[in-house]
Amino acid sequence: MDAAAESNFPDQSAFHYDYATLQTTGVILGVAMFLSGIIIALSKKLKCAKSSNHVEGTQVPKTGVPPQTV
Repeated sequence: MDAAAESNFPDQSAFHYDYATLQTTGVILGVAMFLSGIIIALSKKLKCAKSSNHVEGTQVPKTGVPPQTV
């Protein structure tokens, strides 16, 4: 029964991974994700800074509360 099982599954010892392509793809993806993370973080920081400056200019000035008379 072992001979029949071996004939159904050919020998795959000749299979080799292409480590250079795998490594290159991993580095490219890593750099792309790193840069996109930096861009997202900076864009949120700049957006918050712009919106906080915009909000400060449009705030209604606070008025004093008149003293209560009894």
